Amino acid sequence: MLLTAPHLRAPHAFSTRAGGVSAGPYCAETGGGLNLDDREDDAGKVAENRRRLAAALDFGPAAFARLDQVHGTEVVTVTGPGLWTGDALVTATPGVLLAIGTADCYPLLLEDAQAGVIGAAHAGWKGTLGRIAEKTVRAMCELGAYPGRIRAAVGPGICGERYGVGAEVAAKFAAAGLGDFALTGEEQPHLNLAGANRAVLLEAGISEENIWLSGRCSTETDFYSYRRDAGKTGRMWAVIGLKTGGKA
Repeated sequence: MLLTAPHLRAPHAFSTRAGGVSAGPYCAETGGGLNLDDREDDAGKVAENRRRLAAALDFGPAAFARLDQVHGTEVVTVTGPGLWTGDALVTATPGVLLAIGTADCYPLLLEDAQAGVIGAAHAGWKGTLGRIAEKTVRAMCELGAYPGRIRAAVGPGICGERYGVGAEVAAKFAAAGLGDFALTGEEQPHLNLAGANRAVLLEAGISEENIWLSGRCSTETDFYSYRRDAGKTGRMWAVIGLKTGGKA
């Protein structure tokens, strides 16, 4: 049902398709799907899926702080659950689960355990190009985090060999100093967004040993993929929270 990074201490998870109650195109191969997006799926089933995800981390279902994601670089600092517009969240408030939704874009989870500061970011090609990972680190530092202590996890997203883009997008990556991650294919360029986000995290001062990449591609059957499923698909969530004395 859930993937975790071995080096993060805070309760966190990268969800998969499995472990929920969604049906139809949102199903998993083993049964009900853990779709966490209610824009097209049955709202009651999505609510149950969200409850299951929160409970797996020992949080209550009302603990989520989440975003109306717009493929930008806005980082929102929050002190409680709710819904905002942007593409990254940071907090130093216990009892809040930061949530990022993806279905090919990359989710980033970050923590400075000593400072008690966490972050979560949504990195598609636009966010990666705009260095949203660096902006998230900067926002965490404003709450007392220090780059040398921050640990970062890059979850499942579409792998380079399956992410073909136009020449103009590849040119933008080259112009931004990320050309090494715009790979020239026989027919079209491909983007290695996992590698690009790792490079941005390194530039932001995160040490190499504190960066973990899942190595999983969202086009695998374990995950929801917008490209693979031609737009009719669910969403995974990447979540991270700071615990209080009991359930949030």
